[in-house]
Amino acid sequence: PIYSGAEVALGGFAITRNPIAFVVEMIRQGKKDLNLIEGIGSMDADLLVGSGCVKKYSYSGGSLDRFGRLGRINSAIARGDIEVNEYTGLSMTQRFLAGSIGLEFITMKTLLGSDILNQLLEKKVDGVMVEKSPFSDEKLVYLKALKPDFVVIHAQYADQKGNVIIEGPRWDIEMAKAARNLFVTVEQVVSNNYIKKFPEKVVIPSVSTTAVIEVPFGAFPTAVYKSYDYCSDTLTHYAKINENDEEFKKFLNENILSTNNHFEFLDKLANFEKLMNLRADPDYGYMKRG
Repeated sequence: PIYSGAEVALGGFAITRNPIAFVVEMIRQGKKDLNLIEGIGSMDADLLVGSGCVKKYSYSGGSLDRFGRLGRINSAIARGDIEVNEYTGLSMTQRFLAGSIGLEFITMKTLLGSDILNQLLEKKVDGVMVEKSPFSDEKLVYLKALKPDFVVIHAQYADQKGNVIIEGPRWDIEMAKAARNLFVTVEQVVSNNYIKKFPEKVVIPSVSTTAVIEVPFGAFPTAVYKSYDYCSDTLTHYAKINENDEEFKKFLNENILSTNNHFEFLDKLANFEKLMNLRADPDYGYMKRG
């Protein structure tokens, strides 16, 4: 199990494939002092930060997409409640790539001359340095590989062995393969025979996976391609209350701390009819709107 003080990376992107069910359970269990890492900041991280679970946060910006800002993260930064290190999206991906292929570090040029690099160097962030190439006088940015204690992602399918299928866009493959422990919540656990029929769809092999947990609507209210769309009502409401301390505490107490599992969480935020209306069109991949 994930322990307080652990380094935890979350998959997904803004309001797509967030491992909400897993994150909400971490909040219920009172995890503290997490070193949280994301490629793109998302609702899941906003919930964890707002709940006081995070001590350090590394990311490359983020939002609730068109619905609004990551209000709890922004407030925590403004108050100095959490330590924050901001990277570019490419540099975060490169660090996970290095971890996924067993490297200790990776080099790149695109950060050179940027304010983001200057801030990281001024703060003397561990794992970031500028040195000459060993083969020339050219300066390179050296980034320490990311190999998180735990990575949590949400996907459409996996079998019991941990072979994972992700339909549509994928932003967290390198992150998943860099994990020391990988937890995957899925919409459905499928048979190994199904996996054998479609081996080309497997993007994370069982050797990389620590555990698979079946949680239907496990990313709600964010979207899962070809499964269900995002819930506009819930995200619109959340984008309003996450800007206010008292309103967020009320949301937290009513919808997370007073529930025992993800199904009770879903009951609080959406009835059965609303969930069914979010189901994706099999051709389009998302719910047809308008």
